[in-house]
Amino acid sequence: MRDGSEMEYVDYVTARIPALRRLAYLLAGDEHRADDLVQQTITTLYVKWRRAQAADHLDAYVRTMLVRTYVDERRLAWARVRLFRETPEPPPFEDAGVEERQIVRAALSRVPRRQQAVLVLRFYYDLSVDEVAGMLGCSSGTVKSQTSRGLATLRRLLGEREFATLSALN
Repeated sequence: MRDGSEMEYVDYVTARIPALRRLAYLLAGDEHRADDLVQQTITTLYVKWRRAQAADHLDAYVRTMLVRTYVDERRLAWARVRLFRETPEPPPFEDAGVEERQIVRAALSRVPRRQQAVLVLRFYYDLSVDEVAGMLGCSSGTVKSQTSRGLATLRRLLGEREFATLSALN
């Protein structure tokens, strides 16, 4: 990479890190995993910087890279490696006063990864079915079915009453 191109990469990544980290956190539900996803994405972006610069919408291109990294990481052998049987220090759980987003986050983490990605992109990022299909490299019908299945799973996990309350907020 030439100096000018490298500076453009550094400037772009520096400006976009917060947005990429937010998306990664929404997908992974863990700060450390989010940081890993962002690191993998910007490393890949560095290698493909020339091609990425030619994209019509660079931000969408990079978001797509991050989402695909997230969805595909379960296929990699290292993703199955666990250092501990259980998390050394589980996050504290309080029955009273738990905010709705924590409850939704916990339920969302139990939804299959591809459905989780579809739900985050559709409802948090407010992307259209076609935009999500393009990001995930699948058909619009697949996005619709993944959305339906993901919402059904969330309904089951949250219970109908909690889901109705959350739906009313949107």
